[in-house]
Amino acid sequence: MTVSIENEHIKATFNTKGAELQYITGVHSGAEFLWSGDADYWGKFSPVLFPVIGALKDNTYEYENQTYHLPRHGFARDLEFKIEQIAEHEVLFTLTHTDETLKNYPFEFNLGLRYKMFGASVCCTYEVTNPADKELLFSIGGHPAFAAPLNKEGVYTDYYLQFNNDEELTYHHIVDNLVSDEMTTVKLTEKKLALKHELFYDDALVFKNLKSDSISLMNTKNYNGLNFKFKDFPYFGIWAAKDAPFICLEPWCGIADSMQHNQQLKDKEGIIALAPKSNWQRTWQVTCF
Repeated sequence: MTVSIENEHIKATFNTKGAELQYITGVHSGAEFLWSGDADYWGKFSPVLFPVIGALKDNTYEYENQTYHLPRHGFARDLEFKIEQIAEHEVLFTLTHTDETLKNYPFEFNLGLRYKMFGASVCCTYEVTNPADKELLFSIGGHPAFAAPLNKEGVYTDYYLQFNNDEELTYHHIVDNLVSDEMTTVKLTEKKLALKHELFYDDALVFKNLKSDSISLMNTKNYNGLNFKFKDFPYFGIWAAKDAPFICLEPWCGIADSMQHNQQLKDKEGIIALAPKSNWQRTWQVTCF
């Protein structure tokens, strides 16, 4: 089921499966800022990653002397969310634990995805509540894919990412879906990273120490683009499917397992430990222009 909210600038459309943002459309221009979801490349738009980000080593983790299995990026993106609230410029989707989720994720949880719009911006807020009497261990993050070229104008190499605080980028390589110790440093020119498909032939670029909390997708042909803000997300991924006309900007609270991980969930890098009866939230924002 899809639902939409809009104002005088943009319209945003969501699917209750995964509470996924699927379209951001300029009301007057008709421009589409998210990518088309073409399954020949990658059939998703902006999945939520919960309760893990990336892959677990052998898709397996240990918790309280029990072995559990979760797929890459967890299960929330494949489940049906409830529309908890909807208004003209805001919608809240919710998901909670079930007997099925408890089989391989032994935690009670309440997960909310709240989308708000103002001006030409859409904010996505992850709201996690721990209803239980024990600690909740989780990771969460975003995976939005933005069209490049935007509005089918120009070609991929016309586009670049403008960072607000980084003069160079050091990223970890992904090997067999896990984070390796191999790193590459790229010097930026005026804090700009030029896009080219070859950047992603070996999977995502994974960042643990970005200084930036704002990245703009720009091009050399016109001023159309978008700005992506992601304060308080300690990890970040940038990815595109092979030769695909999009770029994913991925703010993460959590990260895939390292190749050396001991598979103990409590020891997982970036894992969030939420106290009983507590709440947690983070927000990213995209502004289109």
